[in-house]
Amino acid sequence: MLASDLLLLRPLTSGDFQALYRIASDPLVWEQHPSKDRTERPIFRRWFEEALQSQGALVAVNRGDEEVIGTSRYVSREHGEVEIAWTFLARRCWGGTWNGEMKRLMLAHALASVETVVFTVHRDNLRSQRAVERLGAMRVGASSDAHGRGENVVFHLRRHELRQE
Repeated sequence: MLASDLLLLRPLTSGDFQALYRIASDPLVWEQHPSKDRTERPIFRRWFEEALQSQGALVAVNRGDEEVIGTSRYVSREHGEVEIAWTFLARRCWGGTWNGEMKRLMLAHALASVETVVFTVHRDNLRSQRAVERLGAMRVGASSDAHGRGENVVFHLRRHELRQE
């Protein structure tokens, strides 16, 4: 588990489905994402099962009221890198504080073991691109989406570049 005064990040469990689906069923969560159909229960169920199987998915819990507010995931990559991906938050938590705290906790944990954290963001998801840039990550290129949904922007954040705010 990763924790701060604001947030607890714990491993995803099968019991988290309903709380996360409540968040994911909001169409605005997926507004800038190519998979807008994740609002549909069977589509989200498939996403959720993949998240469980990944063994790197975390649930974000508000420490103030113990409510599940979102999720993110670690994905192992080649060359000793790790990717932080598949993040979404309840709309009431948008605006930087929650996402920033989640990413700071995850980055500190990841960068204790690897030199580079990767973020891959769909080219249309400008909100997530700005959030990743606020962390200090640098654009390093582009890649085709493995699922055929267009192009992604790739960012790297190296251990020595982590902003300590």
